[in-house]
Amino acid sequence: MRAFSFLVLAALAGIFFTATAPAANAQVAVEVGVAPDCPYGYYDVAPYDCAPAGYYGPEWFTGGVFIGVGPWFHGPDNFRGKVDNHFDPHQGYRGPKPNRGEKAEEAKRVDSAHFKGNEERDGRGHATNGKH
Repeated sequence: MRAFSFLVLAALAGIFFTATAPAANAQVAVEVGVAPDCPYGYYDVAPYDCAPAGYYGPEWFTGGVFIGVGPWFHGPDNFRGKVDNHFDPHQGYRGPKPNRGEKAEEAKRVDSAHFKGNEERDGRGHATNGKH
């Protein structure tokens, strides 16, 4: 009987503490900072290193300015753009990449007639099924 009384007392104490718990108001603020200044865009996963010319297709640029990826993406929600993931370090690319702050070389820009993308992405790091 003593064990039953202790169990009832513990249950009542638990109910009391749960009922009087104050409501928590959570606010989450995420500072992503300034987008990397990369001449041909940057990879869509941290650490957001600069991507080489030819990684992103021409639809990722507006007036020669990269529209962004990841936290700095400035395109519409339904945006889909081609990438050539042969230039992705996660796919084994170890070639030259531009440094942050470099200026784009016009001779390295890839136009829509010469771009050979093999994957479609949404600007937030997700590969899509290739349909627009």
